[in-house]
Order: sequence, then C-alpha cells, then structure tokens
Amino acid sequence: MLWQAISAVRDLGRLHDIAAVLIRYGFGDLVRRIGLAGVLERTGRALHWHVSEDLARLESPARVRRALEELGPTFVKLGQILATRVDLFPPDWIAEFSKLQDAAVAVPFADLRAQLTEDLGEPPEDIFPRLESEALAAASLAQVHRAWLADGTPVILKIRRPGIRPLVEADLRLIKRLAEILESEAPDLRRYHPREVVRQFTLSLRRELDFSTEGRSAERIATSFEAHPEIVIPRIYWTWTCERLNVQDYIEGIPGRNLAALDATGLDRALLAQRGTDAVLKMILEDGFFHADLHPGNIYYLPDNRIAFIDFGMVGRISGERRYQLAVLLHGLVSHDSATVSDVLLDWSENTETVSDTLQVEIDAFVDQYHGVELRKLDIARLLSELLTILRDHGLTLPPDLALLFKAFITLEGLGRQLNPGFDMTSAIAPFLEKVLLAYSAPEAIAKRGWRTLIDALGLIASLPKDLSRLLRSARRGKLQIQVEVIPLKHFGEKIDRAVSRLALSIITAALIIGTAIVSNINGPDGGLSTLGLFGFIAAASGGIWVLISIWRSGKD
Repeated sequence: MLWQAISAVRDLGRLHDIAAVLIRYGFGDLVRRIGLAGVLERTGRALHWHVSEDLARLESPARVRRALEELGPTFVKLGQILATRVDLFPPDWIAEFSKLQDAAVAVPFADLRAQLTEDLGEPPEDIFPRLESEALAAASLAQVHRAWLADGTPVILKIRRPGIRPLVEADLRLIKRLAEILESEAPDLRRYHPREVVRQFTLSLRRELDFSTEGRSAERIATSFEAHPEIVIPRIYWTWTCERLNVQDYIEGIPGRNLAALDATGLDRALLAQRGTDAVLKMILEDGFFHADLHPGNIYYLPDNRIAFIDFGMVGRISGERRYQLAVLLHGLVSHDSATVSDVLLDWSENTETVSDTLQVEIDAFVDQYHGVELRKLDIARLLSELLTILRDHGLTLPPDLALLFKAFITLEGLGRQLNPGFDMTSAIAPFLEKVLLAYSAPEAIAKRGWRTLIDALGLIASLPKDLSRLLRSARRGKLQIQVEVIPLKHFGEKIDRAVSRLALSIITAALIIGTAIVSNINGPDGGLSTLGLFGFIAAASGGIWVLISIWRSGKD
C-alpha cells in the first residue's frame, strides 16, 4: 500500500499534490485503488476536493490531459511520450496527448548568467558581442536566447533551467513507484504496461536533459543530408555545447504553423510536401535514425523551397531488420498472404507467442480487404491505424521503436495533407520500400547475414564442450537444480504462509494473556502490577491489534 510506495519522506509532499490533482479531475477511484485514499480522506474533506461540473462534462482523455498539464513539466513530457504510443491508446487519446504543449514562463536572464558563465568558461559577453536577454522561447527544461558571434553569425543558446535535474529526478522516482502500484493494484490498467512506459519515458527524458546528446543527433542527421541542399539542419557549435548548453545556428524562416505566410511568399506547397516526406522517409527507411517529434513547431520553410528541421531532443532508431519487416508486411497485404502478416505482427508484439483463432480471423479479414490492391494505391496511414486497432483489441503491444515509427508515419501524412490536400503518402513511400526489399535481398547483404550466422554458430559450437562440462560437474556435485514455477500454487502458498503467521501470533498472544493474568495476581513490591505483568499486557495488546489489522486488510484485498 502507501507505505510501500514511499521510500523517501522528501517525496511525500509531491505525492500528496499528485493525489490532489487526480481527485480534482475525477480520478478518485484510481487514487483509492493505488492506496492513497485512506491517508488523504480527511485532508480531502478539509480542503473540499470535488470535481467541478465543467470537468465532469469532459471526456476521460481531455481530463487526463488537463491533469497532466496541471501536474507540471515532467508529466507534460510523460504525456508527450504517451502520444507516441499509438499501439496502446486509441486515436481520441492520442489526439489529446498531442495537444500538450511544452511551454513555460521564462527564467530571468540574470538567474541564468552564473550557470552560463560556468559552462562557457568565461562571461557570455566575451563570446557573444550581442546577446538578447529576453527569451526567444521557453519550455519546461530549457529556454532559448538569440545571440550573434563575433563574425556576425546569428545563433541560439539553448540553456537548461538551473536546478531542473533534481526536480525531474524526484518526479521520476514518484512516477516509477506509481507505475509499480498501478500494475499491482489496478489489473484493468496493466494492459497499458505502465512500468514499461515509465522506463521508456525515463530513458527519453534523461537523454533530453543532456543537450550534447541532442547536438550529436542533429549532427548525425545533418551528415546524412550533406548531398541534399534542400534540407537544412542547424549546425552545432561544439566549442560551447555541453550537457546544459546547446549553441547552434539560428534558423530564420517561416514556421510550419504559419501557412498564411507560406502562401504570401509564393513557395510551392506541393514541392515542400514532397521534399519533406522524402526527407523523413529517408531518415526512417534508409538511415534508420529519424526525428521523432515532427510537429509544425519543429519545421521551418526557407527560400528556394527548402525545409529546416530543428529540436532533435527526441529521436527514433529503426534497425534494418525492422525496416525489412515493414516492407514484408506491406508485401503480404498486397499478395493476400495473411500468414505472413500474422508472423510479422507476432514478431512485433512483445507479449504473445501464438495467434488466437479470433485474432487470425480478424487478420484474414483485414488482409482480404486489401486483396488485389497495388502497393502504390494503399492508404498507409489508414492501414497502420487499422493494424493498431487490431493490436489494441487483443492486448498486443509494440516495442517503443515501432510505436515511434507508426506515430511518425501517421504524423507525416497529416503534415503532407496540410501542405497539399492531394498529397499521396503511398506513392511517396513505395520507392523506399522497394529499396529496402532490394537491399535486404542483395548478395552483399545475404553474405553479411550468412557470415554473422556462421560466426554465431561456430561460437556456440566452441562453447558447447565447456557448457556441457559445467553441467555435468554441477550434476555430480548435486548442485543441478530444475525450477518449475506454478503461479497459482505460489499465490496459494503465500496465502497459507500469511494465515499460519497470523495463527502463530494469535497463539502467542493468547499465551501472553493467560501468562500475564497469572503473573498479575502476584503483587509487585509496591502492591501494584509487577513490571513483567505490565509488559505482558502491552505485548498481548499489540499482538492482538496486529492480528485484527491483518485480518481486516486481508478481507479488503
């Protein structure tokens, strides 16, 4: 219960705040199930916590989004990660999570100066002759200031907020504990895999806190587009970039959200949609390393129909095997091969090994509706959405890399249609999928996989005598153990153990009562109860209270 969730007193106040927000937004039942209601009940009555009529009329996705916004920066970041889990949440939830904006009030520049001087090694004015003290943008983890180098080059300084890491780490500890409680106390929420989502979120947020990691990601993508002048990636200035500071080129262009300004400049919307799509598909299907947060705020349109991508704090990685599986999946759809589609889905899913009859029927029907459809005529976004619906209905989940991939594809089509209503995602993706299939089947690729398999097999054969020797040695010494774990019997054994413990303590308590009653008949030196009798009464009362509490809690469980 609650005392198991709190290992550090320093987090208790923050846990109280979280429970208060959840109750205010109508999630009191959730608070009760995770063991917080008993402690907060009196406080809630005193503070008159209730759900307002306006909040009560909101749908659950909107209420969750509002609660995350109120809980602060770390939880806003969590919501942004949840927006990528299109395999766990239906479209209405994803749409709400996608509304979470990472905005915050800017810290006064005077409060940043000491940290900035420490990171630069000298006062900022000595490096940047002109530095704007007013923030260009402010988010939960950092804020951006515009500056100019000595040669007049405009740059931006992305500065991490002072003292933000300890606050984030405290929230991460609480979120981890809450996820553990949810999995154990709320069975209907286990399908969302809270612990795995929190683990992915923790890794992502810690990477995002290191601005040098973002710089390396931007540089890696910039290298892959060296032969594509129509795609612009800001240059990173490594002389000053570190964990808490990122100095990069200032991009002056039309923000992705400002379509009116785009039309006023006479840029070609259709060409921009094509170039942007080709760039993203290249990152995903050719490079296997892509920008995973492609919303309009991270895209700028430049003269000569060029496109700039910024903010590489969230990136995705897709192995060659995953890319090949995606191509095989689409090929299985157009060739009416439901077995292939099932195999790919099972390879992708993390929590099943066999296909149920119902799942196989749904996959057959899903494949049948695309029978005879050419690859170039497939609606990729709709196809992926339907696949995700099947996965969710059967409790199947995707690994984080594939969840990001699906999200990127769906977002990409939305951005393409925003620029060009006649945008055809399938025509754009078809050449890249063909390249993936050809590259996987190329003699060099086959030889490389064969050589790697041969090396692994030889390594296994070479280690086999030693492994057998260890196995036989353990058997001769009587140390060879075979463990068979039957979960229902394990739970039954735990219940028996608790019952026996209570019975033993009840017997001891009864013995103490009887013994103390006998001892109490013997007066002490002053005519009162003896010290031994007093201690006996206290011990018996404590044991009895513990037994009653244990039985009451067991009945609630």
